[in-house]
Amino acid sequence: MRVMVIVKATKDSEASVMPNKELLEQMGKFNQQLIEAGVMLDGAGLKATSHAARVRFEGDRRTVIDGPFTETKELIAGYWLWQVKNLEEAVEWLKRCPHPHPGTPTEVEIRPLFEPSDFEAQP
Repeated sequence: MRVMVIVKATKDSEASVMPNKELLEQMGKFNQQLIEAGVMLDGAGLKATSHAARVRFEGDRRTVIDGPFTETKELIAGYWLWQVKNLEEAVEWLKRCPHPHPGTPTEVEIRPLFEPSDFEAQP
């Protein structure tokens, strides 16, 4: 099963405050463990929403909304794509992760991806 692990944004990440060297090293080691275990498929930090845009779809209309976006609890600071046996394995990996935003309560969400078998016709 593939899952997306979503690191939520904070005021600091939205202010483009870069992680310190120690955290970058810790995350690098954690990522290496994920790679060696065959779990990590992809991952990256995302720039602040001041560098972003959204497109709103309403019928045939498309409206572009330039960042920054204000509601940080709704924003994403980074992600991983993992290949795991089940949700429980993903949770166990995530519990080993260094705190992505030390000093700030942070939520990290794990969401399964749809697989082709999810769309196959049911008998």
